[in-house]
Amino acid sequence: MTQTDTPMNEDGVPEDFSPATWRGGFGNQVGPIYQRFSDDGTWARGFLVGERHTNGFQNCHGGMLMAFADMAFGSVVTYEKHRFWVTVRLVTDFVSSAALGEFVQGNASVTGEDGDFITVRGHIWTGGNDPAGPDGRTLMTGTGLFKMLGERPGESPLLAARG
Repeated sequence: MTQTDTPMNEDGVPEDFSPATWRGGFGNQVGPIYQRFSDDGTWARGFLVGERHTNGFQNCHGGMLMAFADMAFGSVVTYEKHRFWVTVRLVTDFVSSAALGEFVQGNASVTGEDGDFITVRGHIWTGGNDPAGPDGRTLMTGTGLFKMLGERPGESPLLAARG
């Protein structure tokens, strides 16, 4: 499904995304941040590039993409391990830019686990839910190391989506 084929709400956010709930802090400052959980077990975080996210060229500022990569890549610990986490290391490569008004998505997969440490590989893109689709454009790739903390309360939204 491409971004042009994806039904969007009046704000330019894909209809299959819902607002992520933040208890406060940084996510509320740079958001709103959205999330999508699919029946096939895939997920993504997302945000719509607004004026406050841009640099002088009206593209998404690299600092916002880095902050979003931290949130998107670390979310794999939230969704798949149902634990709180902190970032130990985040290494990213900028590949392309996102323009004002584009919807940016990101996710990650676990590549290793050693005790309470999780290594992930992440991907940030725009152009629809399928980054490999005809409108998909990679913005950033990277890896991260996250330390898992305590168990999160309630049910994992990813496990709930999987049924």
